[in-house]
Amino acid sequence: MNIQVKAAIIAIAIVIPLSSVAVYGTDSNQQIAINDNPKLQVISSFYPLHEFAQHVGEDAVDTILLVPVGVEPHDWEPTIKDVQRMQQSNLIIINGIGFENWVDRLDETNYQGVVVDTSNGIPIKSSIEEHEEKHLHDDGDPHIWLNPVYAKIQVQNIATAFSNSDPENKQFYQSNAAKYIKELDSLDSKIQNELSDCTHDFVSFHDAFSYFADEYDLNQHTIISSNGLHGDTTAKTLENVITTSKNLNINVIFSEENTDTRTSKTIANEIGGKVLLLSTLEVASDGNYISKMTNNLENLKVALCQ
Repeated sequence: MNIQVKAAIIAIAIVIPLSSVAVYGTDSNQQIAINDNPKLQVISSFYPLHEFAQHVGEDAVDTILLVPVGVEPHDWEPTIKDVQRMQQSNLIIINGIGFENWVDRLDETNYQGVVVDTSNGIPIKSSIEEHEEKHLHDDGDPHIWLNPVYAKIQVQNIATAFSNSDPENKQFYQSNAAKYIKELDSLDSKIQNELSDCTHDFVSFHDAFSYFADEYDLNQHTIISSNGLHGDTTAKTLENVITTSKNLNINVIFSEENTDTRTSKTIANEIGGKVLLLSTLEVASDGNYISKMTNNLENLKVALCQ
């Protein structure tokens, strides 16, 4: 590696922040009208779960998205207003596996509703991350929603919770869940079929696609090794990613929404490749779960199936 390349790597390791670029915003219309409302009042912690809840509940429930549009849920903390909203809800739907670090504090507020942990029944991958305190933290990988097979379990967990809280509409919830699960089945089959004859190695921005990679026989390599968007990337780390990419003939480096793309672009430039988006679906934006996962598939096909 020549002096110019080393200089570029060192510069990007020092200068570019690898935390997400949060686009803060709130929806002033997201309010729960709880008074005398017979519908279930539902709060979902972040975008995919909000969409799942809408598919299952349709017009029989009132649902709101807790994390504001454009905000990275890994780092989000509830405001007093958010806590008040949660207190007024019948159900709070969470991903679980430590993804919502605020949920344990609900006990302190004497929350009377039901917390729905959608990770129930899903085999969790362990992960060991090194944090700034320089000690190893053993925790689970929370990114289960990026595997459509596990997303189906999350949808069913939501349907079960709605049915338990509102038995009169049980058939409605279960029917809606079954219909949406069929769509997820089709998505799963499409991914399986279209990646089956392709290569297996890809470079993602952070360690978010382990469940997806396991499901579809892929090998995920990462720029940031942690499950969150915060992590140290040294010159040596970037050099290793470049070397791995060259050795495996990788010519696409993936970036994500709300992240600085310059790191991915620098690596892509060094391997003569390009940068494409691989969405984690954590931040609400245009499209829906199936369309965004389909976009991920199309970009993976560019990387793996040429």
